[in-house]
Amino acid sequence: MTLKAFLGGRRQASILFLSCLILALSTSAIAHTKQASVAELTAPQIEEKLQECPLVQSLNAHKQATAPQTTSLTSKIFAILFPGSPAVNAILATFYISGPPSLDFLLALCPPNIDPSSLSVMVAFAVGGLLGDTLFHLLPEIFLGEDSPQHVRFVLVEPNRNLLLGVAILVGFLTFVAMDKTLRIATGGEGGHDHSHSHSPAAPKADDVALATGSSRSTKSSDETLRQRKSEKSTPHVSEEKEINPSVKLGGYLNLIADFTHNITDGLAMASSFYASPTVGATTTVAVFFHEIPHEVGDFALLIQSGFSKRKAMGAQFVTAIGAFLGTFIGIAIQEFGGGDAASATSSSSTGLLGTSLMLGDLLLPFTAGTFLYVGTVAVIPELLETGKDKSVEFRKTLQQFAAMFAGAGIMLWISWS
Repeated sequence: MTLKAFLGGRRQASILFLSCLILALSTSAIAHTKQASVAELTAPQIEEKLQECPLVQSLNAHKQATAPQTTSLTSKIFAILFPGSPAVNAILATFYISGPPSLDFLLALCPPNIDPSSLSVMVAFAVGGLLGDTLFHLLPEIFLGEDSPQHVRFVLVEPNRNLLLGVAILVGFLTFVAMDKTLRIATGGEGGHDHSHSHSPAAPKADDVALATGSSRSTKSSDETLRQRKSEKSTPHVSEEKEINPSVKLGGYLNLIADFTHNITDGLAMASSFYASPTVGATTTVAVFFHEIPHEVGDFALLIQSGFSKRKAMGAQFVTAIGAFLGTFIGIAIQEFGGGDAASATSSSSTGLLGTSLMLGDLLLPFTAGTFLYVGTVAVIPELLETGKDKSVEFRKTLQQFAAMFAGAGIMLWISWS
């Protein structure tokens, strides 16, 4: 082999080595670029990419082919009641529940001397509706999202995101605990804003409190006191109707404040649920409506017992209803400007709260779920657990309450069953 041929071979080998090196570096750079771009994708963008997979497209075709062709009756009704955008639907839902026509009709039929404790079956029905909406709709929507009728959906597990959602549920629950505890302290331990409204129909007196707390009275004196109270109930006293205990008056005004605050959370529930999905919004509206009937009647009876006339009590209820509209507008503002909607999540690739994909608006629905859990359990269940001495009457009453709870939860399940 000549020197010229040897040098030519080395030159070709060098060129081949450099070509391989450049190709390897280019491939590595492309792979690194793809890896960086994949890491920057948001959850909606990843799901959009997955929809391009042939297997997923086949699943979509199968889902559309097997989907029912007719629309259910409830869907048609909800489409008529809520025809607009999430913001418009939330305002409509609040008007249906807390607007003047609903309150006028409800409170006009309510007698001034109604005993709130007689609403136990209606309260049990509301408990079933609230818990059914929370367990069947809100919690699955919070952690899994809403199903799509056009295509299959995938759940991407993000542990820290789920933790923050759980924290928001706890904050909603503890918010109502703090509100209830504050009102009980303000009323001297006589009971704050009880959502069950199991208020005593008579004004509390010092000897009544001593009886309730088990003071050092003897059994004989207690019986005499009870007989005396029964005789006082049977004898009309005009002076006692005019004179209302100051603590009872204070309890009535504090209950108005608590009712206003509670209505704000109802408005937040409307806004957050409709921004989650139309189905969740509609079912939440139904659940809140069922709860508001005994709630408003109980508040109305408490105001009458606090010295309000029927006209003034109705006017006070209208004022507290403003809180529902206020909460709705606050919820709409949080959803629109807090990045909780799907469009903003798709268009924005920046990280959300504490490095997760959550935005501020995404925490509104779990906060609502926490408040519903408190209202449906702690605030109401104690009244349903109260029993009297007549076992047959209490057994029959318990069956009615459980039937009402199952009916309320069953309606929530039936509305969204596909």
